[in-house]
Amino acid sequence: MVRFFPQPVQYTPMRLFVSVDLPDRLTDAVRAVQSEFEDASGLSFTDPTQAHITLKFLGEVDPDRSDAVADMVAAGIDDAAVDPFEVSVKDLGVFPSLEYISVLWVGIEQGSVPLTRLHNAIEERAVAAGFAPEEHEFTPHVTIARMEHAGGKQLVQQTVRTQTPDLGRFRAETVALTESELTPDGPEYSTVEAFSL
Repeated sequence: MVRFFPQPVQYTPMRLFVSVDLPDRLTDAVRAVQSEFEDASGLSFTDPTQAHITLKFLGEVDPDRSDAVADMVAAGIDDAAVDPFEVSVKDLGVFPSLEYISVLWVGIEQGSVPLTRLHNAIEERAVAAGFAPEEHEFTPHVTIARMEHAGGKQLVQQTVRTQTPDLGRFRAETVALTESELTPDGPEYSTVEAFSL
């Protein structure tokens, strides 16, 4: 008699983060800032249609935990007690420093205080649920490029030091639990659940 054993079900983990997404009307402004760096070799630009402010990167999560993670995010938002607020997207910056550039970003002027409150509350809930704590102090920003090699470092340095772009303003009314699916053409983002402030 031949016996067959069922194969274990293979789950593809979800790669999740919590974000405040920029509205579509700021897409062209993000693209315009990126164009200032188009001659800087070594930069890999993010998709301007997916521009966002990351509040907490959660990493890989079992799909069976997605509802619990959504509840956790909702609880953190409630803890923060933040009402809808204005956000201004302005100026340039890099991580970790101009001497060693890994990430190129546009900063947040107005709105940084409520964004930080949201981050802190969600971070506290996430760490209590077993997620890794952040290693760096939270700086609200919109990533526009990552530097893969230093070929264009001087151009990036000069532009960051001399340019102060103002991308515009928007009213933050929702926080999103977002899935990032890695593809050969770069990450593709989709909203798992949106939470109203």
